[in-house]
Order: sequence, then structure tokens, then C-alpha cells
Amino acid sequence: MPEGDTVYLSAKRLRAALAGHELTKGELRHPRLVGADLAGRTVLDVASVGKHLLTRFDDGTTLHSHLRLDGSWHLYRPGMAWQRPAHQARAVLETADRVAVGFALHDMELLPTTAEHTLVGHLGPDLLDPAWGAEHAAEALRRFTARGASEVGLVLLEQRVMAGVGNLYKTEVCFLLGISPWTLTADVPDPAAAIELARTLLLRNADRPQQSTTGELGRGRQQWVFERGGQRCRRCGTRIRTAEQGDGIYARIAYWCPKCQPGPQPPGR
Repeated sequence: MPEGDTVYLSAKRLRAALAGHELTKGELRHPRLVGADLAGRTVLDVASVGKHLLTRFDDGTTLHSHLRLDGSWHLYRPGMAWQRPAHQARAVLETADRVAVGFALHDMELLPTTAEHTLVGHLGPDLLDPAWGAEHAAEALRRFTARGASEVGLVLLEQRVMAGVGNLYKTEVCFLLGISPWTLTADVPDPAAAIELARTLLLRNADRPQQSTTGELGRGRQQWVFERGGQRCRRCGTRIRTAEQGDGIYARIAYWCPKCQPGPQPPGR
């Protein structure tokens, strides 16, 4: 699942390419939207809300898409070869000089712009909301602390608490806070600091494709513990451990340093 900064950057690039331009082609190939034709509509804006993309048109409609695990939006010049197979394309939005192709978009909806809340209204505050302020932070804190009996690693991933954190940032936030992902949220020493740290890391990477939590962009140097199972901790040299956290489709691989992140261990360890 992409992190919120990946979706934010996709929206930024699509907005720069499409906003203010009329579509010469607007083909939707999703099974639920076959036959819908967006040609002739002008793109007003492309916005991200957590991990959701909202492309808004001048006729009062919005195209909603979610990247899930393997979806992506690509931008091309007319006539350029696509980098993914044509049969994976679910949306083709073309203007006079740009072509936006949405590949492997499993979730797509075309709905009135006034009804966007039916798809994103359940989300917690968006950590990359340009209007983020004290009210957003307070609401995120209220939702976070209300999950006191749940493991913090799972709560950080809960989009209904705050939108934008995926497994990468959940992992790195726990490391930088020095807590085990299995720590109960009620036992997190400073919940407000956890929320602010998550937002800081997302903001740091929002305008670039590289995602670094260490401050380094060199290959293999970008993360503290994420996807470094079995390697040495950058701080103490202890072997980084891995275990599954969560159940069913919500299960994710957790990475942690048992020395730098004391606290509860996963069941069976």
C-alpha cells in the first residue's frame, strides 16, 4: 500500500499537468465505469486525501481513485510509449499536450463532487492537508488516544485515526520514538509527539519520489529499520527482527530493533 506522500506527489503532478485544461479524451476502463466518457470536461483540480485521489471537473463531478498495492498514475506526452501494458490501464485522461494514464486502479468511482464525503468522510485528519492546524492535531490526538487498548503499530496504520501513514512510516515512527510496535497506545509516553513525527516524516518526502527517514538519500541508507530484517541496527548494531502484526488482510510485516525499541514482543516470541 503506498504511503500518503506517494499519493500526495501523484496528485501534485496530475494537477500541474491537467488542471485548467479540457479533456480531448476521457476514457474509463474500469468494469463499473465502462462507457463513461469524460471528454469535453475541464479538470479543475486534483487533490489527495490520505491515500485517495480526487480529480474534479467543471461539471460538478469527481473521479475518485485509490492506488491500493499496485496502482499508479503515469504522465506522458501524446504519442509516447506507455511504460506498463495497455491492458492494465483503467483510465486515460488526455489533453492537447498531456496524457494521464491510471494503471491497475482497483477502486474507481465517478460521483458528484458534493458527495466526496461518502468516500473519504470516515478518514481521520489528513497529515498532509495544506490547511493542517491545531484543530487537525487535536482531532488526530483524540482519535489516537481513544485506541488506548490497541497496539500502537496498528493504530498508526488506521486511516480512521489519521490518514496517510503506511507500513514504512509506521515502522520508522516506532523506531524513532524508541517503542515496540506492540506497545499499547495507552502506554505511548507522548501521543502528540507520535502524531507530529508522522506528519514531519511525510512532509519531508512529500515533494520527491525518494522516501528517507534517516536524512540520507543514498541507496540502502534511507531507512532505519524498514525492510532491513536481519541486518544490523544503524544505532546499536543489534540484529533487526521481523514479525507479522495484524490479522488477515490487515496484517503487515513489522520491523524493529529489540534493543532500541524495548517493550512488548509479538505473540509467541
